[in-house]
Amino acid sequence: MRKKIKDIAQWLNIDIEELEGYGENLVTGVSIDTRTLKEGDLFIPFRGEKTNGHKFVQQAFEKGASCSLWLKDEPNPPKNVPLLFVEDSETALQQMARMYREELKATFIGITGSNGKTSSKDILASLLSPYYKVQKTIGNFNNELGLPLTILSLDEDTEMAVLEMGMSGFGEIEFLSTLAKPHYAIITNIGEAHMQELGSREGIAKAKFEIIKGLDPEGVLFYDGDEPLLRELVEKTPKLKSKAFGFQSGNDLRICEIETTEKGSRFMVEGDLNGEFFIPILGKHQVKNASGAMLVAKSIGLSDEQIRKGLEQVSLTNMRMQLVPLGDILFINDAYNAAPTSMKAAIEFLQSTSMRNDKWLVLGDMLELGEKERQFHEELADYIDGEKISRVCLFGPRMEWLYHRLSPRFSGRLLYTKDDYGKIVDYIKQYATKDTLILLKGSRGMKLETIINDLQ
Repeated sequence: MRKKIKDIAQWLNIDIEELEGYGENLVTGVSIDTRTLKEGDLFIPFRGEKTNGHKFVQQAFEKGASCSLWLKDEPNPPKNVPLLFVEDSETALQQMARMYREELKATFIGITGSNGKTSSKDILASLLSPYYKVQKTIGNFNNELGLPLTILSLDEDTEMAVLEMGMSGFGEIEFLSTLAKPHYAIITNIGEAHMQELGSREGIAKAKFEIIKGLDPEGVLFYDGDEPLLRELVEKTPKLKSKAFGFQSGNDLRICEIETTEKGSRFMVEGDLNGEFFIPILGKHQVKNASGAMLVAKSIGLSDEQIRKGLEQVSLTNMRMQLVPLGDILFINDAYNAAPTSMKAAIEFLQSTSMRNDKWLVLGDMLELGEKERQFHEELADYIDGEKISRVCLFGPRMEWLYHRLSPRFSGRLLYTKDDYGKIVDYIKQYATKDTLILLKGSRGMKLETIINDLQ
């Protein structure tokens, strides 16, 4: 973003006469944190229960901020610096993003879903990057604050903006979608994440489907066609343009077969694209994420061969089916997050791969599952095959439920600890061999990557 202060004042309906001669100064970015603020940024102070961002405004100017917001009811504003006085910082941030979005010529792609949002974002951005100038959501800036910051960080000449949209309750995806106004939208899947707030998978599907609220009238929704709840919602929206991806017949892009190696996944598709493709990523669920990205790229105008070449250079954010060699042991670090759907997919991959024969599961608690959390943890036992999995290590208070279910089948091959990473580290040191492949999977709050860090 490169805007004059007077232009931002107009976005916020602020009288430019209040700018006291600063109106022509240039703003080249937006920051909410003085630790990462860059010269030329507009600083946005937030006032919360534990801290007040206004006490950092002077520091922001010392670090090169070109301007700052200031709440009208906050006393003692600094003198002789450019301030924009607003009623609410969050509302002002969102309004700036809304106005800047209207000026941008980029194609906007919004992505939501219970699992796979970040992976799909990374895959699509990597796939499009050889052919367009692409910018994407950085990290998990995918909520009512993060999305506006992402939009305001876009360059004027960006051609493709790939935006992740997260939520915890009803109405949030609708807000983000109407702010971003995507030309294309993806719903990766419907799982059990946020069951505590939304009550049921039907509620989750309804909340994710809100992404169509801001979709361009000529835009297209791409969705997991293997999910009946999504198919039902699509069928009830007759004017919606849509395309489905998945493993079942009837999808616009159907995944036929998958072969995995230590280098990635080779797979066959039929439908809107046909033939063999390769991604340097592990996991059946990641192939499905790739298929959604492929449909978007095809609709944008890329040829099958361009898509094939683009997929070969894909890379994911760390801790998503990330291969980590450590001495003779090979880890699959999928510890960024976990819900029942993604947990089962990761377990299924480990059991099906032929990369190594001594296969271990190291699983941490799945969080935010509501009143059914015990059921969801216990049900994992039905997906763990004692003949295909050599050893299981469980971490966290909720994994005790799974421990009791697995104990009869994994006698002598099962470790449980409520809160001690060291016990798992010692267990790995004692029993792992050069033929061992270990999958780490748990919710973000469990920080299972600590195990790899301690072993290093």
